[in-house]
Amino acid sequence: MNSDIGFLFDLDGVLIDSESEYTKIWAEIDRRFPTKVDNLPIIIKGMTLVDIIDKYFPIPEYREAVPRLLYELEAEMKYEWLPGARRLLEVLSEKKIPKALVTSSNMMKMRKLYLQHPYMETMFDHIVTGDQVKKSKPDPEGYLLGAGLIGRTPKKCVVFEDSLQGVKAGRSAGAYVVGVAGTLKREVLAPFSDIVVDTLENIDIESIVLALKERDNE
Repeated sequence: MNSDIGFLFDLDGVLIDSESEYTKIWAEIDRRFPTKVDNLPIIIKGMTLVDIIDKYFPIPEYREAVPRLLYELEAEMKYEWLPGARRLLEVLSEKKIPKALVTSSNMMKMRKLYLQHPYMETMFDHIVTGDQVKKSKPDPEGYLLGAGLIGRTPKKCVVFEDSLQGVKAGRSAGAYVVGVAGTLKREVLAPFSDIVVDTLENIDIESIVLALKERDNE
């Protein structure tokens, strides 16, 4: 197995089945604190909470009320693995391929996740949260940081993403992008992805490694 590659994963909608719940949550937030933005729950996917508040909830009283409501609704969420996700992480560990989680979620949300899945934190070599970056996806900052933390160049990394902001970030970073359909349709992700899959159940690691080698020769 090629020793100079790395895998970078988004969280919600890629590893954890939470995107449908977040769509409902943000629709409720938008109902209570109207932004007058069409499809807000879809538009903000991949953005950090700080950037969401700055861009869509600038009214002073909203800046505190929106996060408070979000945390209340998040507290009721159940975080379940998506098909194939946990096994893929285990196989990468067995093959000693470094991997990082690159999520827009902040540490408050991650602590809630760890309560339900205490071992998840140990499944990654590094975890990049929204608190650690200054710019949200589609800016590549998070993936560039993740690649650096696992000691890999972005061009030698594979990014798994389900949001339009996310696949754009992976592409901008120079990584090989795997779009994971579900949150969005395949045709939406395809223009910014090298391949699109429906789940992580049948990911062929060897084929991806071969694709990365072929990119080196281009």
